[in-house]
Amino acid sequence: MARLPRFALPGYPQHVIQRGNNRQPILRDEEDYWVLWGRLREAASRFQCDIHAYVLMPNHFHLLLTPWVENGIGKLMQYTGRYFVQHVNDRYARTGTLWEGRYRATLLDPEAFLLAVSRYIETNAVRAGLVASPDDYDWSSYPANALGVDDELIAPHPLYNALGNNALERQDAYRKTFDQPPDTAFHEQLRAATNKAWVLGDEAFCRDIETRLNRRARPRPRGGDRRSEAYRQGLRANDYPSQPDQSAASS
Repeated sequence: MARLPRFALPGYPQHVIQRGNNRQPILRDEEDYWVLWGRLREAASRFQCDIHAYVLMPNHFHLLLTPWVENGIGKLMQYTGRYFVQHVNDRYARTGTLWEGRYRATLLDPEAFLLAVSRYIETNAVRAGLVASPDDYDWSSYPANALGVDDELIAPHPLYNALGNNALERQDAYRKTFDQPPDTAFHEQLRAATNKAWVLGDEAFCRDIETRLNRRARPRPRGGDRRSEAYRQGLRANDYPSQPDQSAASS
């Protein structure tokens, strides 16, 4: 089966995950973490991406970021991956692949999901059993977003800035969102959209993205009576726009 092209739309945030091959460790000690953090910082600046949230885990990492040029995320991931693999291979005298194939990503509706995705990312180490609280984990954006710790990797999204009139108000409001119980249904929805490269948003948002990029943003409906008019209407609603826009591009 041909791989689906990734969504590339400047100004829209995406959730990105890159795993180690066979879930093997990619980060073994503090030096490795700093090298990956540094490469991400360099790449974000070079390829015009704002990183709003992140977590670096022993065998994978998550990013929530907004690209400002069409292929910004792809170039950021390629640059980071290439130079971090060189570091790992040189330091540990190894060869071969480090990554589990291509990175996975979903473009998302920021109004509906930006803060929820940020919270999902920053509680990753808690769900993995590495720490009891997100503020106990050193390698995430939680200290920056929730506690005001300086982190050169982080560029706050306008929706984060709207949480308060000053930094302390924003941090307090952001911390309070973590009082909510884990939303396992949303977690599964986010994982599915990320793994399958679908857009994360409601019907209106997905339709808008489909129009902008001239490609399907959601999976086709499954099951049902294929002879029914309701089924055919659902199929048409999820299909590609009928008139291609030759100026649109995706990667």
